[in-house]
Amino acid sequence: MNFELFFARKIIKGSKNSFSKPIIRISIVAISLGIAMMTLSLAIVEGFQKEIEKKVIGFGAHIQVTNYESKGLLESKAISTNRDFYHQIDSIDGISHVQVYAHKGAILKTDDQNYGAVIKGISSDFDWSFFKQYIKEGDILKIADSSRSNELLISENIAQKLQVGINDEILVYFVQQPPRLRKLKISGIYNTGLGEMDDRMVFTDIRHIQKINGWEDHQVGGFEILINNLKDLERMTEAVYQNIDYDLTAHSIRETRMDIFNWLELQDINVVIIITLLILVCGIDMISALLILILERTQMIGILKAIGAQNASIRKIFLYNAAYLILMGLFFGNLIGLGAAYAQLEFGFLKLPQEAYFIDTVPIAIDFGKLLLLNIGTLVLCLLMLLIPSNLVAKISPVKSIRFD
Repeated sequence: MNFELFFARKIIKGSKNSFSKPIIRISIVAISLGIAMMTLSLAIVEGFQKEIEKKVIGFGAHIQVTNYESKGLLESKAISTNRDFYHQIDSIDGISHVQVYAHKGAILKTDDQNYGAVIKGISSDFDWSFFKQYIKEGDILKIADSSRSNELLISENIAQKLQVGINDEILVYFVQQPPRLRKLKISGIYNTGLGEMDDRMVFTDIRHIQKINGWEDHQVGGFEILINNLKDLERMTEAVYQNIDYDLTAHSIRETRMDIFNWLELQDINVVIIITLLILVCGIDMISALLILILERTQMIGILKAIGAQNASIRKIFLYNAAYLILMGLFFGNLIGLGAAYAQLEFGFLKLPQEAYFIDTVPIAIDFGKLLLLNIGTLVLCLLMLLIPSNLVAKISPVKSIRFD
């Protein structure tokens, strides 16, 4: 064991009567709490972003392919499924699923209530993996290739406003001239918590929209494409665009829902501010502890200098000591932070107002890569902050310090 580590261990063990003992313990507790707060902040924001992204993608997929001449959500120009790209595009590496859809504005009517909504027509190829977990009553739509379904899937918000329930029939007036009418039965009620979409999106068989628009069976409003990894969204959108026909365009969910994704990116700024402030607090706390250690060991510093120890070596002793305290704080901080995160993940005891945050429970997602960087960054930054107070060692005179009491 080298000279600096030997003396650092002696200081860490210390004497039972050392007045710096409670200060050191307080420093470790302060660092532990700071790291626990940083870990929880990172896990909560990561979970919040992933949860909202999942809900937005559940309504609109990762990529949408539409006709260039389509005007907004409700006025789409038909695209034929007989085109070659439709049968080949799912072979692109990274694409997991392709499904057809069509939108149509409509008025939902009961005996006492009217409600404006967007009807989303879907086919038997629709991926229900997202909506299945949010079905509150009834079931998903049963759409067969052989016959047209007269079922309707609506949100809990819409059901409450229309005062309807499972198996109730609703008159659906499709917005066009002249208006066209369909009587559809409610098969299921969902609630994703994404208020804006829940308030307007209703699902039914795409063949109703095809019939009302005068389309053939092979004509749809667009294609929704699901990919394996959200991180590849821009690259996959470009790959899809390069493979579709000249009169079609491809939009990623980030482009179509830029408002929500920009809002989610703002949460990263909040986390950076929180982490920066907590690291500063940890650094200042360690500076105080280091100054107290140097003050307490002034006589030892003088003796070491008298026997020929260099200032750099003595500084290393105290920096090793400080590194030990920081590592102890990191260990207990991660233990507390990850323990609280897993408890929330398992039991969900912390609730949120769903109408404000789109989710009813504080979400948790632990990215161990980011957590590792956080720990390394905290250790390095705190040690860098300690370089300045450690310079105090060079100003201590051996003669005066040996006499110091």
